[in-house]
Amino acid sequence: MTEKLLEISDLAVQFKGASADSYAVKGIDLAIGRGEIVALVGESGSGKSVTAKSVMRLVEFMGGTIACGQAMLHDKTGQAVDLFALNEKQVQALRGDRVAMIFQEPMTSLNPVLTIEAQLSEVVIRHRRVGKTEAGRIALEALNQVRIPEAERRLKQYPHELSGGMRQRVMIAMAILCKPDLLIADEPTTALDVTVQAEILALLKTIQQETGMAILLITHDMGIVAEIADKVVVMLHGAIVEKGDVHAVFNQPQHEYTRRLLDAAPKLGEMRGDVVATGHFQSEPEPVLSVRNLVTRFSVRQGMFQRVVANVHAVENVSFDLREKETLSLVGESGCGKSTTGKAIMQLIHVNSGEIRLQGRSLSGMNATEMRETRKRIQMVFQDPYASLNPRMTVAQIVSEPLQIHNAGSAAQIQARVFALLDRVGLTKEQAERYPHQFSGGQRQRICIARALALNPKVIIADEPVSALDVSIQAQILDLLEEIQEEYAISILFISHDMAVVEKVSDRIAVMYLGEIIEIGPRDAVLSSPAHPYTKRLLDAVPIVHPDKRRERKLVSRELKSPIRPLGYHHEAVPLKAVGFEHYARIG
Repeated sequence: MTEKLLEISDLAVQFKGASADSYAVKGIDLAIGRGEIVALVGESGSGKSVTAKSVMRLVEFMGGTIACGQAMLHDKTGQAVDLFALNEKQVQALRGDRVAMIFQEPMTSLNPVLTIEAQLSEVVIRHRRVGKTEAGRIALEALNQVRIPEAERRLKQYPHELSGGMRQRVMIAMAILCKPDLLIADEPTTALDVTVQAEILALLKTIQQETGMAILLITHDMGIVAEIADKVVVMLHGAIVEKGDVHAVFNQPQHEYTRRLLDAAPKLGEMRGDVVATGHFQSEPEPVLSVRNLVTRFSVRQGMFQRVVANVHAVENVSFDLREKETLSLVGESGCGKSTTGKAIMQLIHVNSGEIRLQGRSLSGMNATEMRETRKRIQMVFQDPYASLNPRMTVAQIVSEPLQIHNAGSAAQIQARVFALLDRVGLTKEQAERYPHQFSGGQRQRICIARALALNPKVIIADEPVSALDVSIQAQILDLLEEIQEEYAISILFISHDMAVVEKVSDRIAVMYLGEIIEIGPRDAVLSSPAHPYTKRLLDAVPIVHPDKRRERKLVSRELKSPIRPLGYHHEAVPLKAVGFEHYARIG
């Protein structure tokens, strides 16, 4: 039997402003044994983060109050202390020492004006009462433990000098500095690419095996749960609806909500063998969108006079066609140039060279009036729906704005069009007078889609449109995009790093790496027979959404190559070679 570590019983949390009988979480009973990995899963607002922050007693800094309950933390001698009964000074002594936490967004969790060494050393000095030299040695040891290459050099760097994956490794290093009994990981991989996610999960598993610490993993991704968890606890509306061994829950889920979560999780390979309806492509004399030899670079400036010393080669000789009613997915890790390609096509950023043709007409050389007319036919849906909506405008104003700019009818006609669009994306006309903050993430993305459809575009560029959403909401938005594409005969350029999502929506897939398309072809060909090693690595990194098929991942550290090149650098591209029907890759 597993030795007890943490026992939470009858936890209830209220927030200021809530009614007396309204609880963010209520009746939470949860047990974690030593060395166990317990996954706390559920959608946004289910109460999983509130539960975890209650254990750390951080919920009180968010305006929350622990109304009742116990959290007994056991030590190795059998003694136990109730975390909810401690004063702030006693809690501070435990935080980072016996219980530590890593947060979802590493950039906002690290101090931007302190070096990595200063931030790590501060934790050690606080809890271990050691000198600066010894603290530095422990910090270096922790960075080595999380497999950060060139750890000594990294200690002297600032957070902005590290990639997202590196910053998350630093956060893990900070959490394990004092060898805690329990590590709480709050969505530790949500903001990361699939390959970096695989590395972080392998790292957490390895550290857990090496140190024997327990992990409470908070996530909405069932693939992550299947990958590393021993037990699963499912939350809905502030209550636990199911819990048990990971294999039992996945094989025989008892609650309808658990079944829904498992069904909604995109699974790589489930579309394999589906016939992609490509018959209508052949009759098209010309693609809707054609991109040829697109090059986009950004200047790197240094010194007092801000001289250009190098260039970021963001997009290098990218060429592809997008056919009518087709979905072409651009996939790759952060920094590969996929979003830059989308913005360059929209003429939102400067294009160094190359040609973009929309319905046979070149976008280069267009004057402002022509470009404004062209924008009717190509629209964009962005990754963060909240950031792309004006918080001071109602939904009706947001959706009607493009119609008003282009004088697309009288006030009554525009209002009727707005109501019709909102109805089409699953919103009501009563919601038209609300503001963006009054909607959920999924509803806000629906508003963005309605706005994009307002002018009947021929092409929609969807830039990571579901990566910020819960898995069940993701499925709804993807289904909506598919319906709209068929109904309005729209072509979609779908930008993503999630291969399982890409499989669900794509007709063809183009894989990008360091600004280049290194493989492009029909969906099944690219996913079933990847020709480029990088494509294979992306596919291998995708979690399998079932613990019975769990793979033993090797922990490897790899340095991501930089797209920064010195002035005068000439890029020698390896030509694309045919490896199958309409399937090309840069190999050899």
